[in-house]
Amino acid sequence: MKNPVVWFEVVGKDGDKLRRFYSDLFGWTIDGATGDMDYGLVAAGNGGIGGGVGKSQDGGTGHVTFFVEVDDPKAYLAKAEKLGGKTVVPPTEIPSYNLTFAYFVDPQGHLVGLSKGVVQ
Repeated sequence: MKNPVVWFEVVGKDGDKLRRFYSDLFGWTIDGATGDMDYGLVAAGNGGIGGGVGKSQDGGTGHVTFFVEVDDPKAYLAKAEKLGGKTVVPPTEIPSYNLTFAYFVDPQGHLVGLSKGVVQ
């Protein structure tokens, strides 16, 4: 697969409740949600992909989405827009993780993430 799905995200109003729910439901170990960071990391296992579970950044009801690894998030956002999508979050760099991410919605409003740097 040229552009694999490499990450998932589940966010909502109460990150702690979401982490407890998914941990209890699936037996996931969710690490890293400490201090002010209301976002925990789920390690990939048994052929799956890693992900994150936490509080929605805008305090809203949240979303469930997946991230696709691409070589140029800006170019893929432009392509998505030409195909009827809309950019929600422009490319955003997190240098400490060597990661760039972005979000767009498809023509029917589904939120999709783009990432560069997850696959090394």
